[in-house]
Amino acid sequence: MIIDQRACHLCLRVADAAAHGVMAPVSGMYLIYCDCRTKTKPGVLPIVAAVTVGETGDLIVGKHAIFYDRDGLDWDATITKVVDNPISIRQAFWSPYRRMAKWVEDLINKRAAEKDNKVMGDATTQLAATPAPAEGEAPKAAQPFDIAKFAGIFAAIGMALGMIGTALVSVAKGFVSLTWWQGILVVLGILLLISGPSMIMAWLKLRKRNLSPLLNANGWAVNAASIVNIPFGATLTDVAKFPLVKLKDPYAKKGLSLGAKIAITIAVIAVICCGLWLGNICYRMTQAEALRSPLFPKEQVEEPAEITAEEPAPAEEEVIPAEPETASES
Repeated sequence: MIIDQRACHLCLRVADAAAHGVMAPVSGMYLIYCDCRTKTKPGVLPIVAAVTVGETGDLIVGKHAIFYDRDGLDWDATITKVVDNPISIRQAFWSPYRRMAKWVEDLINKRAAEKDNKVMGDATTQLAATPAPAEGEAPKAAQPFDIAKFAGIFAAIGMALGMIGTALVSVAKGFVSLTWWQGILVVLGILLLISGPSMIMAWLKLRKRNLSPLLNANGWAVNAASIVNIPFGATLTDVAKFPLVKLKDPYAKKGLSLGAKIAITIAVIAVICCGLWLGNICYRMTQAEALRSPLFPKEQVEEPAEITAEEPAPAEEEVIPAEPETASES
């Protein structure tokens, strides 16, 4: 089956849809169920195909594909059901970010739709409740905007923005204070913290993919496990690779010349180096005195004056009076 720039070679005919509904999740494989139709034969051919390579972004219910049977007859296939399971470790690495982006997008769309419905409902209700002015009566002037009613809201918004800004500044200061290798380790640690659990779960599930539940759902009495490991799964799905064709497209967008690209690259590198130098980051990375920025000169610390110990004054010699000579006895 050819779908989404890939060829799925592991395709089975679905003999019992109810049995597949029970056994398919046990297989641990990413499965797409399709209804196939052709102009040369009446009826519908239900099949299931296993996707073992690539991404899952465009594989949704309703997507069309082409299925070739063993006789070479082509069928128009349409996805009717998707059994979601990990396809590869690379796909599992990006899956948390895709789910987060989808959640944010759905939340924004939901809030926007609710706000739009509320505004339209309030406007409709207000228009329906406002009586038409009598003949000769001047319309009532609109009430002025009362800023006092919204003072609390503005204060709360300002406080929230201030807290968010303070947190971002604290994080930025902490990150800048790190050395270059510590910054790289921090970024890698954050990526592993977000994508690590998803990658570990995907690796465990990819090692346990089993084909036996699908065969049992079709009525085969398969007792042993038919494991589809990562190397074997890579052979069951082929991803299309575009050939390298050197042609001049007259309708292609005109890009910059080679000289302009080189000049822009040199200018960008110069700006980055200048920013690092002015930010005194080069000095922290190399500890070279020649790379110190003039915006952050070396702190001039006054050296304390040396305290010279005063020589002790010589002690006065104690004069011991001489003993008087005793007169000799005559």
